[in-house]
Amino acid sequence: MIFTFQKKIYGYECDIYGHMNNANYLMLLEAARSEALVTMEMPIGKLQEMGVQFFVLRCELDYIKAAELEEIVTVKSWFYKTSRLKGFWQQEVYNQNGELCLRAMLTLVYAADGKAKRLSQELTDHFDQFLERQ
Repeated sequence: MIFTFQKKIYGYECDIYGHMNNANYLMLLEAARSEALVTMEMPIGKLQEMGVQFFVLRCELDYIKAAELEEIVTVKSWFYKTSRLKGFWQQEVYNQNGELCLRAMLTLVYAADGKAKRLSQELTDHFDQFLERQ
């Protein structure tokens, strides 16, 4: 399943050239993944109550085109592989003209109390139903 998130780019998120600052892409991607978890009925708060944490282990970003001041960008997020220990996400950011601005490949590790821990089979099965099978 591909999850979609939209956001307007404000001045405080941009560099002196009017382009979204590279560090702000990470916050944008995090917000989009958080909203995807809400859609999956597993928001961060619920995961915390269950003692489950997700930590970004690896993040590979390809900056393709600048997202600019006051544009409304669309983030498409999906996870394409999961195990009981790790999740693998792809995210893409598009400008309001539908042009690809950024591609991100992320590896998340599941944890409890700050240490890697396998998800329960029940939770793994829950997330598995949302995998984007291409």
